[in-house]
This record gives sequence, C-alpha cells and structure tokens, in this order.
Amino acid sequence: MAGKAVFVLGSFVVACSAKVARFPRPGESLAAETVTIEPGGKGLNQAIMARRLGAEVQGLLAVGDDLAAAFAPPALERAGLPPSMLVRVAGSTGSGIGLTDASGETCVAIASGANLALSAEHVRQRAPAITEAALVTGQFEIGNAPIEAAFALARRAGVPTLLNPSPFREIPDAVLKQTSILIVNETEARSLSIALGLQPGGMTGPQRFAAKLAPALLEQGPELVVLTRGAAGAIAVTADGQVITQKGFAVETVDSLGAGDAFAATLGVRLATGHSLPQALRNAAIAGALTTTRNGVFDALPTLAAIEAMAGE
Repeated sequence: MAGKAVFVLGSFVVACSAKVARFPRPGESLAAETVTIEPGGKGLNQAIMARRLGAEVQGLLAVGDDLAAAFAPPALERAGLPPSMLVRVAGSTGSGIGLTDASGETCVAIASGANLALSAEHVRQRAPAITEAALVTGQFEIGNAPIEAAFALARRAGVPTLLNPSPFREIPDAVLKQTSILIVNETEARSLSIALGLQPGGMTGPQRFAAKLAPALLEQGPELVVLTRGAAGAIAVTADGQVITQKGFAVETVDSLGAGDAFAATLGVRLATGHSLPQALRNAAIAGALTTTRNGVFDALPTLAAIEAMAGE
C-alpha cells in the first residue's frame, strides 16, 4: 500500500446526537444528559478512521450551499483530510439526529441531502485516484450510481472495494458483483436474507449467517462477507469457505454511534496494508469498541496507537 491512498465514497452530515436515559415514547419529551453537534456522516467517519490508521485518504464528500456546509472545511482540516474531497452542489447539506440510551444503544435518522447529488460523473472526474488506490470504500448515505461507477473502475484496475450498505436498502446486482468486502450488521443481514428469499427466522445468528446468508452473498461477487454483532464481536466468511469468529472486547460503553464505521474502515485498511484476516478482524473489533467509550464520533474514533496498545501489538 506504500504511496497508495484509500479512496472514500463519502457522505457528510451535520450530526446532532443526544444522550438520554431511555428512548422516548411516541409524543414524549425527555431531558437529555448531553447534546453533541459535530461534523459526521458514515463516509466522513470512515475517512477519519482511515487517516487515524495512518493511511493517506482521498475521496468525495458532497455538501450543499447552505450554512451547514461551513462545518465541512474545518472538519477536513482538523482530521488531516484533503480539501479536494469536497464537492459543492445546490441544496441542503446532509444532517442527522441520533439518540443514545443509558446502555449505549442507538437509534439514528439521516437526511442525506446533498449526499444524494454525488454522481457517476463526479466519480469519473476522479478516475485516476480510484484506479491507483489501495482500497475504495462505499456506504449507502449516497446513491447507487456513484458507487457502481467507482467500484467498476476499481475492480477493472484490480483495486479491492468495500461496501457497508447502511442505511440499508437493497443492494443492486451491479454493485454487489463489484464488491470485494461486504460488511453488514445483524439488522442489515436480516433485510438481506429477506431480499434474497432466504428464511428470515434466526438468519442473523452467527451459525445461520455462516451456513446460509454468507454463501448466498459470496456467490454474487464478494470475496469476503462480514457480520458485525456489536459487543458480541463479528464473524467473517471467505469465498473459499473459511469462517473466522472474532469475539467482542469488553469496554465501558458510553455511546455506540460510529462504532460500525470504525470497524469497517479499520478492517479494510488493515487488509489493504497486508495484515491477515484474523489480525484485521481483531483490530477492527478493537476500533469499534474504543469508539464506544466516548460521546460523539469525531473525537471518539481511535488512533492506530490506541488500537495496537489494546491489541498488545
């Protein structure tokens, strides 16, 4: 990976998150312990995480022409990300609201806004950066067209691709075919099971995942399918049938927002830098766990040094 960057098909949102004792009931107002407003988005989170792992990062992040767009440039500068990632379009900058309860569980609502204006043409304008990358990552806070265009460019050039289909929608065949690494959580796995016509009952359990869902997905293009299970860890299934289970790491969870993004970016970057799948899974699980130990996401995403210290490396 020396000299090569990770290319992130990003998303940018102004993220507002609140820590509450419990989730509110319909029509109920609750007092929040804390409220955090920060630059976020799954794409930005993954880009920051990749950078904190020591990778050079390039990519695309769309913002609108409203006041919220002003959050983006200083956020990129602070994270050590290049300003060339920004794409300015007409409309509203993406925004999101998240609630975290006392146990660290979360619920999130995202208005993608300008992120959905990211296009295949934007991707084609960055084709050299994509075909020369070490890894191309995508997520579903942007539309299908830029992901399909970027993944096709990457795969033709022999560049691995990573897809985290969140917030979940059905994955187009053309995208799945060009995906090297697919990472889903248990909720997304259940939705994928239904979309593939598999029995949903119990399908998100690790044994059923390894036996049914992962093989069905691997037949459609990916070389590696990973199920994240929150504090319970993760399970990975390779195209040759290898199953690797990674236990979770016990931490004092404060806020689980961003943990999935930390996991995905860490797994992809560590594999792209030549680490074995078991080691990459372990590092990814640590990154996800460490992210939950602080409020918010931007400052909670850990450094490589913190991950290696917890891993004993």
